[in-house]
Amino acid sequence: MSGDFVWRDAGRAVVFRGSALDVAPGLLAENGMEPFDLLSTERHLESAGRLASAAAAVHEVPATTTPATGVTTAAARLLDSVDAPNLLALGGGRTIDVAKAIASVTGARVAAIPTTMSGAEMTGIHRLPEGAEGRVRAMVRPALVIADPHLMTSAPEDELRMSSMNALAHGADSLYTPFANPVSRMTALRGAELIASALDAEPAARDRAALALGSILCGYAIDSGGFAIHHVVCQILVRVCGPPHAGTNAAILPRAMSFMASRAPDEIAALASAIGTDSDRIEARLLTLGGNPPGLGQLGADRAKLPEALEAILTRPELAFTPEAPTKSDLEELIESAW
Repeated sequence: MSGDFVWRDAGRAVVFRGSALDVAPGLLAENGMEPFDLLSTERHLESAGRLASAAAAVHEVPATTTPATGVTTAAARLLDSVDAPNLLALGGGRTIDVAKAIASVTGARVAAIPTTMSGAEMTGIHRLPEGAEGRVRAMVRPALVIADPHLMTSAPEDELRMSSMNALAHGADSLYTPFANPVSRMTALRGAELIASALDAEPAARDRAALALGSILCGYAIDSGGFAIHHVVCQILVRVCGPPHAGTNAAILPRAMSFMASRAPDEIAALASAIGTDSDRIEARLLTLGGNPPGLGQLGADRAKLPEALEAILTRPELAFTPEAPTKSDLEELIESAW
């Protein structure tokens, strides 16, 4: 695994290096992103130090996700108090998505220091502030990403493996959409390979830079190639049935890729090869990589709301990006297999 790098691509800079909190003020200045407001959770603000001092204002994003603190609501509540031309999001995917949602209305530029492998820092995919849909200028992709491998991969082992499956899913689901292209496929497969090889190592010997880079590449892939069945199912299950985001991805991904093996055989074969298996064994391999994650029921999903979730999944236009788009019974069988 190579060391630090700077990747400049279509108006975006990705700085991959350690000590993100220390170097961020200088990188923001170098990239013309001053003054800036800082958005983060209470836990991450405690270690923000110099970064918080350099901010024009600091805004706390709720640390837990509930209907009252989700991206749309949190962004709406902060919208009128965040008026800087640049926003820096320090945290996981929800914090970064809140910054992107606010910027989609205000026109601010966004920088991100991810503390998980959510991939949000690499995409222009996000929800919008509640009640502000008519004021949206454009979807927002962070212009500066400061990717610190140790920050991104600092979760406990069980959580890290589930988060890694969320990251790998970004690449996997992008392989077979109508928007997939040579670059998105190349980055998806390389990202999946890096994630799998890093997870195969013992935690103490793990190449955390490889794991973080795999997440970055898979995030790039989904931003370029889009998504289909896996992400539609997971997004709706999280919103309607209530299981946690990373755990839901870890539970659904092995079954979704097995389901797609007959619909996108070349793409799934390439993915299987990248993670060290073949198409017939891809479900078992992904379950192992994910640490044999708990099922949706163990994660707290509300089975009574499953019919509502199925109807919502079927209304999502991105579902049609799946080769041989699934039927309701297909979806029900897939979800039940992960319960």
